[in-house]
Amino acid sequence: MVLDKIENADQYKSLGPRISKALEYMKVTDLSHIEPGKYEIEGNDIFVLVQDYETKNRLECKLESHRKHIDIQYLLKGNEFVGHTMLNNQTPFKEYSSEDDYMLFNEEASFFELKPGVFAIFYPSDLHMPSVFEKQPEKVRKIVIKIKI
Repeated sequence: MVLDKIENADQYKSLGPRISKALEYMKVTDLSHIEPGKYEIEGNDIFVLVQDYETKNRLECKLESHRKHIDIQYLLKGNEFVGHTMLNNQTPFKEYSSEDDYMLFNEEASFFELKPGVFAIFYPSDLHMPSVFEKQPEKVRKIVIKIKI
């Protein structure tokens, strides 16, 4: 997992050409006023999901993991907490779906705050639980860039 401010995004371009392209897109594209939905950056190899939602109680959320994609999650508005732990042979309670590219886990996690201007990169070895509030629900706008491995 990587957690950093958008102004430091250039430091991560060496992680690969697709990650570099996604980070550059994040830096130069104003996604604050477009409709929620899916937008292609490089076909199905790199695409962005623009999401508006209300954060939830952590008891309503589960840790997830992907096999075919790396996630870059970038908050544009609001605040949310994200749970994280490493994938270490835990057994998912929802088996992997290759069509949807995710599986779900009931595990303990450490939480960090995701604020506007901060992004997180999650690899398949990162179990992550986005969309959590600390004290009360909050409306957020977030983009998730999916990068095919």
